[in-house]
Amino acid sequence: MPLVNPLKFIKKAQEKGVAIAAFNVHNLETIQAVVEAAAEERAPVIVQTTPGTLKHAGIEYISACVKVAAELYDIPIALHVDHCPSYKTIVQCIRNGYTSVMIDGSELPYEENVALVKKVVELAHSVGVAVEGELGRIGGAEDGITVEEREATFTVPEEAKAFVDATGVDTLAVAIGTAHGVYKWEPKLDFKRLSDIRKLVDVPLVLHGASGVDDDSIKRAIAGGICKINIATELKIPMAKTIQEVFRVKPEENDPRNYMGAAKEAVKEVVRRKIRLCGCNGLADELEGYR
Repeated sequence: MPLVNPLKFIKKAQEKGVAIAAFNVHNLETIQAVVEAAAEERAPVIVQTTPGTLKHAGIEYISACVKVAAELYDIPIALHVDHCPSYKTIVQCIRNGYTSVMIDGSELPYEENVALVKKVVELAHSVGVAVEGELGRIGGAEDGITVEEREATFTVPEEAKAFVDATGVDTLAVAIGTAHGVYKWEPKLDFKRLSDIRKLVDVPLVLHGASGVDDDSIKRAIAGGICKINIATELKIPMAKTIQEVFRVKPEENDPRNYMGAAKEAVKEVVRRKIRLCGCNGLADELEGYR
């Protein structure tokens, strides 16, 4: 089936108290791993790319590969650009078939963030594309900041409500204690803050930086209202380690089909486990209007 706007199945997840797993991809093998595992688990899935990946692989290449994958399987698949600060890039993604976009103005002053997101919402909604916004800043893996400084970057519940009302975003990424990349400390999520945001905001909530967060915390976040879980680093690590192991055992290996094929299978197992953790396995068969 063609690529779809993910909002319907994200809202279905919200209704059922589960979450949609969204995976950042970088090449053909990671796309295949994500889509094949989702199809086997009968899960709707969001394939994501960062601006860095778009620069590396090209919007046209990525969109073409994911479009083909969507046609091969009878599950709802959305293509999403993650953490994009550029309006121009958002336009290019939409022109190339992306069905969901995240405009990231979280580094901007509040009013400028609102204005940028509102501009993207007007464009995207006019062509049936979903928009994710972010309020608060997700930390970096090497920030090394104190608890007080860290919490200063967290999403303020009252601001979250005002932001959603002002911009019309479809989903909202919230900063409650996660970070991008590999954690150098044990992540501790602010569940009280999540609960306060959920009470004020009706749109589905998104958790970024979920790689490395323990399963119990993920489950608790979903129970607290998170409807979309982003996974990136936890796909990179098994891919890299598998390739390293292939060359350790067979240094003379020169066939990409062998080392990339093994890496794909390693990624696929992680995707399968994350889908089950989010509880969205089987959800594709409960959705109407996609076939």
